[in-house]
Amino acid sequence: MTNNPKHTVEFEECSDNRPSKISKIEYPNPIVDGEEEEAKTVIEDQKQEMNQHRKIQRYLVAIEYIGTRFCGSQKQLTDRTVVGVLEEAFCKFVGQRVSVICSSRTDAGVHALSNVCHVDIERISKRKPGEVLQPHDPAVVRRAVNHFLQKQNGDLMVIDVRCVPSDFHARYSAQERTYFYRLLSGPEPLSTLEKDRAWHVEEELNLPAMQEACKVLVGHHDFSSFRAAGCQAKSPIRTLDELSIVEVIPSPYFPSLMDRERQIKVADDIHGFHSKSESAIPLGSSARIDEVRASNEDVGFGKRRYHRCLVVTARARAFLYHQVRLLVGVLKAVGTGNLSVPDVERILNAKTIKAASPMAPACGLYLGEVKYHLPS
Repeated sequence: MTNNPKHTVEFEECSDNRPSKISKIEYPNPIVDGEEEEAKTVIEDQKQEMNQHRKIQRYLVAIEYIGTRFCGSQKQLTDRTVVGVLEEAFCKFVGQRVSVICSSRTDAGVHALSNVCHVDIERISKRKPGEVLQPHDPAVVRRAVNHFLQKQNGDLMVIDVRCVPSDFHARYSAQERTYFYRLLSGPEPLSTLEKDRAWHVEEELNLPAMQEACKVLVGHHDFSSFRAAGCQAKSPIRTLDELSIVEVIPSPYFPSLMDRERQIKVADDIHGFHSKSESAIPLGSSARIDEVRASNEDVGFGKRRYHRCLVVTARARAFLYHQVRLLVGVLKAVGTGNLSVPDVERILNAKTIKAASPMAPACGLYLGEVKYHLPS
């Protein structure tokens, strides 16, 4: 009896002696408006010409990771990076080296709820070397790559995979990027569970003043004052489509006795078909946030007081180097009273990094979403 390999997924250790099926192509690092097409045309023409004669499938891969476990996202020779670990997992899956191209670079310590990359894979038969098979289903790719990722530290995971055309580019095809920044405000020491997940600010933060400062910074501006040294972008002009800050329930949040009793009562009312049941208060509502604040007054022995949790959202097509962290640094200074809203306008108009406040640490920053017009 012969084995039917049709629905079999085989894993093979990647060998340094085996020649790569896909030549590695280096892409320029900075995301710069107006210069993408020039670099993209040459690179993509080369790859499309190569792919026309081979069954190479391009996959769009969304990943999440704990940024403090990596020395950034870009591959390095010696340090552990997101791309390096991901390429190794793909290599063990397909048995050949591949090149992973990310939509967005993240520095060491910056987390990702969803960063996106693309990878080209030619599926070669393990039983008949040289025989090219039909591409793997995206679900198989996700499951197999995660299998190898979890054998490491479990700090990087593939959350979605999709087949895309060979000219679809994770970086150049991106329409919009969204970053989140978490600040925890309060004098209490930071919880062990929140270590390296947020910026702990001991002072009380003035949320309305920070929200007014956001209005000054949102829009189309010269962001030279929020552009770190080493930025390779040719122009400091950017359009910030959204810059907002809101207060949310601190996370991890576990239901209090009042929460549990309310939810049980609501469930009983629903099951009992009572017409006037008490509605549950949404976790993100201002009323629930006020409840959490009130519960901090007398938490009882062995219970931790919650910090106020503020989340900054920055949304744009592209950002300058360290732009979001520099923006958050200024917003924090406004929140503590070290800067006023007119000071923010002065810093923006100064057009020099020397005018800005100290940059926010990397640990509170999360790449939240990369948006595309995906082919149907």
